[in-house]
Amino acid sequence: MARKPHRENSDVLTTSAVKEQIPSENSVRPQSFEEFVGQTKHLENLRVYVDAAKQRNDAVDHIIFSGPPGLGKTTLSHIIASEMGTDIHKTSGPAVEHKGVLAGMLTNLKKGDILFIDELHRLSKVVQETLYSAMEDFQLEIFIGEGANAQAITIDLPKFTLVGATTRSGLLTAPLRTRFGIPIRLDYYNPEDLSEIVMRSAKRQGIEITSEGAMEIGKRSRGTPRIANRLLSRVRDFAQVAGAETVGPKEASEALSRLEIDKAGLDPVDRAFLRIILERFAGGPVGIEAVAAGMGEERDTLEDVYEPYLLQMGYIQRTPKGRIATSLAYHHLGLETVETGKLFI
Repeated sequence: MARKPHRENSDVLTTSAVKEQIPSENSVRPQSFEEFVGQTKHLENLRVYVDAAKQRNDAVDHIIFSGPPGLGKTTLSHIIASEMGTDIHKTSGPAVEHKGVLAGMLTNLKKGDILFIDELHRLSKVVQETLYSAMEDFQLEIFIGEGANAQAITIDLPKFTLVGATTRSGLLTAPLRTRFGIPIRLDYYNPEDLSEIVMRSAKRQGIEITSEGAMEIGKRSRGTPRIANRLLSRVRDFAQVAGAETVGPKEASEALSRLEIDKAGLDPVDRAFLRIILERFAGGPVGIEAVAAGMGEERDTLEDVYEPYLLQMGYIQRTPKGRIATSLAYHHLGLETVETGKLFI
């Protein structure tokens, strides 16, 4: 009996569809290594891995991208598929509810195809265990029947590439994590790279912007291209309504101020995070659950979206006893330190 493609929980894109769909879905997403800005060291290494696999007529080794959201994990997976000339099958951890769903996706792969799983850390342990032999031996073991009458059948799989993306690699089981031959942790971008990204995005969208205006947006984008592109769109809206033909540093600064994004790129939620620690808990240490309760936010949201940037910039520290605000946080908000009583201005 012919097997019907399983597409309920995943999206399958051919190489040509990837090239066509990226501009139509999101005109600012890079389509090749040449267009990708930032992550220079990782990008150079990925070029080598892809070129070597193409020379061997082989699939690229399994890749895991980790790091905060919005840094380009999904974009890079599309680029790898495009460079390899193979299809990409997309899904996410929560969508792969049980082994049957995973089996349906694996058995529909062709040689060299890329299976991209976003939020990899949200796969159940049972599903993660099913991936072990699929990744290592390219075999899938399924059971037919139940109890004493159950029979194990081994299905050979074509050699494919699993690309996983996670914001919390520590939640992956060690056996799964070690089966990825290419682990890559994406870093926050510097303002110069973000400025270039803004300039390229503006050009694609027909937005007139100066290099100074792009830098103003880049400096306030929390080191994240996704945020930079979102802020560019909002700045354009304010400039358009104000009748400005070109977005300069003045227009960008005024728009970002109206969005309550300060010079360091902190938004109202970031500042509320810091104020809870500083004012309600005297600078800490305080548990993340207490901070989440005080803000009315989910713990996962704070840990995945807001806390990484605050940690990276040195506004807070994570200790065994809880979160502690640093002197930079006091200085940024213009508050007195508990230790010295000195007012930072």
